[in-house]
Amino acid sequence: MLMITCPVCGAEGDETDFHCGGQAHISRPASTDPHNVSDDAQRDYLYIRNNPKGLHREMWMCARGCGKWFHAERDTVTLEFKSYYGITESAPPSSSPNPAASKTTKKKSAGR
Repeated sequence: MLMITCPVCGAEGDETDFHCGGQAHISRPASTDPHNVSDDAQRDYLYIRNNPKGLHREMWMCARGCGKWFHAERDTVTLEFKSYYGITESAPPSSSPNPAASKTTKKKSAGR
């Protein structure tokens, strides 16, 4: 069970008290010129997401508290939330995805 604390209102609860919005920091393609977005770019924006083993950045909404969205960094192995930060903030510079997990994933992919 995931235990989450809302950084906006301080509400605490399990994942049923919050709503996960998926991977954080996804950029919409060509938002200034939507008529010139390629099909591949639109497909990637809608469907392609990272599924790392280790640190992952996600968007969450406090469904039973303030109703505000926020970002969270969560370890997908231990399910532990490492940090929370505002929805308009970029990822904290001190935290970065686990490079060892990325190398492990690449090695497995290369061997297949």
